[in-house]
Amino acid sequence: MPTETFDYVVIGSGSAGGVVAARLSEDPQVRVLLLEAGPMDDDDMIHLPAGFSTLFKTKWDWGYQTTAQKHLGGRRADWPRMKALGGCSSMNAMIYIRGNRADYDEWRDGYGATGWGYDDVLPYFKRAEGNTRLDNSFHGTDGPLVVEDRRYTHELSHAFVDAAVAAGHKHTDDFNGAVQEGAGLYQVTCNKGRRWSVADAYIRPAMTRRNLVVRTEALVSKVVLDGDRAVGVTYRRDGVEHTVHVDGEVVLSGGAVNSPQLLMLSGIGPAAQLREVGVEVAVDLPGVGSNLQDHPVSGVLAHTKDTTDVAEFLSLPHMLKAQKLGRGPLTSNVAEAGAFLHSTDGLDAPDIQIHFAPTGFWDNGLHEPSRRALTAAVTLVRVNSRGHVRLRSADPTWHPEIEAGYFDDRADLDTMIRGYRSLMEIMKASPIARYVEAPWSPPSFSPTDEEIIETIARLGQTLYHPVGTCSMGSGEDAVVDEQLRVRGVQGLRVADASVMPAVPRGNTNAPTIMIGEKAADLLKETR
Repeated sequence: MPTETFDYVVIGSGSAGGVVAARLSEDPQVRVLLLEAGPMDDDDMIHLPAGFSTLFKTKWDWGYQTTAQKHLGGRRADWPRMKALGGCSSMNAMIYIRGNRADYDEWRDGYGATGWGYDDVLPYFKRAEGNTRLDNSFHGTDGPLVVEDRRYTHELSHAFVDAAVAAGHKHTDDFNGAVQEGAGLYQVTCNKGRRWSVADAYIRPAMTRRNLVVRTEALVSKVVLDGDRAVGVTYRRDGVEHTVHVDGEVVLSGGAVNSPQLLMLSGIGPAAQLREVGVEVAVDLPGVGSNLQDHPVSGVLAHTKDTTDVAEFLSLPHMLKAQKLGRGPLTSNVAEAGAFLHSTDGLDAPDIQIHFAPTGFWDNGLHEPSRRALTAAVTLVRVNSRGHVRLRSADPTWHPEIEAGYFDDRADLDTMIRGYRSLMEIMKASPIARYVEAPWSPPSFSPTDEEIIETIARLGQTLYHPVGTCSMGSGEDAVVDEQLRVRGVQGLRVADASVMPAVPRGNTNAPTIMIGEKAADLLKETR
């Protein structure tokens, strides 16, 4: 059988890869192959906003775990990552947050990522966005990614916002405008009450084009190199190994775990580590897999009274109402409200984000509450600790080692403690306090530092935002340059959250989609 040839091969159909493939295929003169390791996104719970955590630890989940985390009581933290068309945009909590201006200006000024300052990336956020309410200089209204106000918001979420205002924080109806600080309801990437993933927004419309080929259940095992040039991709599908040739470029969009893993499987990475697992070294690139960052989160849980719990609405009638009409409590994204706070004076941008849910949500939501509860979660969004991703085997089906490094830098733990204290002042305010029957964890709303640290050790987990393992910039440890080109390799780029040199302040789906938009332009300019 002759080898197939494409102008571009995009590996991974997630929040960046799906965008890249769709945008490149707008040119009918180029032939694009999009490879996805998982299946089509055809499960009802994918499209039901409140159902995202039911996908964890199923066939839809890569099922990653970190190494034992000493600051989480020695636990191995679960890292749910979606394995289907749309990637994690098909499994996330749909919160539309871009991050802070300071994040992108730091990418440019602190890491040498020229062209990635806030003013540079704002047009790409706007190009992607189809906001149904906000129409101003910060927002787009006709982009493919529909962003809307939820069709259902629980009374507890409104009460949390009112309590934050009563505690001295300002109210905001736009976390992505001129000022990020404040408390409010989150906008979501939904369309008329249903999840609107990258698969919905970009991939499915593009699949009508004859020049875009989408292959699911195709596990890429390596990028094929001819000297220092990427010339093809090898993948496994239906038990058969296939190799395709690339005339133009390979775009790696596997995310913060899979992208460095695939680079290393292809012989691109820290030479000594590759040799340890029997991988022949093609390019010694020490930064691959390092600089791992994530947003750690830990909750304040309380039993509630005189109200309901979103979990009790998980029933067939409510499910049908959400699926058929896009209405009702199951159109909730669970984390309905939140806030961005400064944990101390003198900061140029927030270092704490709060996620509020009108239900008990812990251990990735894998436990259905037995009593009505609420959760207000402290999230560290200015992260000093660093981890890594490393190969454990040359077999592409083996999960790599993931060292999250949570709270290895003591400053992160101190910031979380201050964040807890700020949140406790909100929880004591009457608009939310009137619904609290009793604190659950920590055991009071005036905990000691030791009780907060114990709560973090017991309840701390990922907020599903790993980044940084193929970091962009001009420094010695950078893996890709400002054009997203892998150093030392021609015809190979990385476009996903792994190129972020520092994790933005906020949920990372919108920034990853932005990277996909900008990457497509960079590829078109080169062609």
